[in-house]
Amino acid sequence: MARAGVTVLWGPTAGDARTAAHTALLRGAALLTGEPADAFRLTYEPGGRPRLAGAAAPPHVSISHGRGVWAVALGTTGPVGVDVEAVRPVPALRMAGRWLDAAAADWLARVPPAARPAAFLWLWTQKEAIGKARGRGLRGGGLGRPVPVPERWPPTPARGGLPALRPLADDPGIFCAALLADSGRHVLALASAAPTTVELRGRFGPGGADPADLRRGRGQAPEGRPRHAR
Repeated sequence: MARAGVTVLWGPTAGDARTAAHTALLRGAALLTGEPADAFRLTYEPGGRPRLAGAAAPPHVSISHGRGVWAVALGTTGPVGVDVEAVRPVPALRMAGRWLDAAAADWLARVPPAARPAAFLWLWTQKEAIGKARGRGLRGGGLGRPVPVPERWPPTPARGGLPALRPLADDPGIFCAALLADSGRHVLALASAAPTTVELRGRFGPGGADPADLRRGRGQAPEGRPRHAR
């Protein structure tokens, strides 16, 4: 695996997404460092930010798991945040009026109705990722942060992974990006507290294993609010 500033691993799972994410994080650290996965241990800071314990552990990590999907980010250049959501029917305009700034809500209202759930989640996952990168979670660091809306919907696909991370207008120390993944079935967002290069790998690469297999040694939120996890 290339040593980018941030490596993002993600994929769907038929098993427990939380367990899959934790397993993927340990496996990702092993792939990055060449150390065995059992050389690392997942811990949490008092505020809830995840950490990997171990002499060679990447210094910055983030975890997300949702409805049958997981994502992890491992970084070397600064704090990171990752978030992933399965695209599904949501009351996008009602939720936008409650959780998004006026400019973003107005943009969403102009998106064709059938595309609004994905467009809302495209914005929401970035807020989640920003809160994680800032180390204060959604309410403490991401909910009030406006994120840039795309010039067109759906956004132009990025070749080879995430589009370039862009600084926030009101906080140039945080950089973020999002993409529609898996033929539009999922939305994946990343935020970083430093400008950096990103390597994106779904299921540990083409034909890769679900973390449920790796674990065996073979290589819902309150109504009106999306599910989220640190």
